[in-house]
Amino acid sequence: MTGHLIVTDDDAIRVITLRRPEKKNAITQDMYRGMSDAIDTAQTNPAIRCIIISGGPGVFTAGNDLEDFLKDGTSNSDAPRASNAVKFLYSLAHNAKPIVAAVDGIAIGIGTTMLFHCDYVLASTTATFSTPFIHLGLVPEGASSLLAPRAMGHQRAFAMLVMGRSLGAEEARLAGFVNAVVAPGHTETEARKVAREICALPAEAVAISRKLLKLPPEDLTRRIDQESHLFGERMRSTEAVAAFKAFFSRKRA
Repeated sequence: MTGHLIVTDDDAIRVITLRRPEKKNAITQDMYRGMSDAIDTAQTNPAIRCIIISGGPGVFTAGNDLEDFLKDGTSNSDAPRASNAVKFLYSLAHNAKPIVAAVDGIAIGIGTTMLFHCDYVLASTTATFSTPFIHLGLVPEGASSLLAPRAMGHQRAFAMLVMGRSLGAEEARLAGFVNAVVAPGHTETEARKVAREICALPAEAVAISRKLLKLPPEDLTRRIDQESHLFGERMRSTEAVAAFKAFFSRKRA
């Protein structure tokens, strides 16, 4: 477990909280590993009925650490990119417990794409959702190219994933991947209420019904693998390397 991730069990609810405020909860490899472990170990624990993923008040996550991305993009290694990130996505794909997301503030990149694996999403009025892969010369990940069109239609998914357009909280609710919009600072409190509501339902009926609603895990992992392969190729492309260098030049200026 990492100091940037807090995992607590509150009765039947496991709460996974990102805690790296100085970096807007940008996710490190250790954090990915910790989230995977928290999800995986919940699968064999009958006492855990529901999982909450939260970034705490003010920010959900800025996504991956872009410096790590630039390092990957300019390396000559053929090793699979960000293996812990892919492991986390596999954990989401195979997860059988309802997941509630509490999004307060920015959700960038995987901060948005992971939400398509969740079962109930709460957003604060200040929440924003963006997948700026295209601006970095990259492609979508997290099976979002499969799940986003299914959740909100091809046209909205194209605008978000290919054109890189951001959505506000109310826009995301209208698009269909946010359930409810609440006041800033209240997303986790409301998420716990939803989780308790889920936990009060018959466990087996919930599990079976959820499975009927979800795509088979093998469909998700197949798309995750396809995206990851293309993502890795794009990381080493001239387009992507130039985009990352331009980004860091602006950041240092």
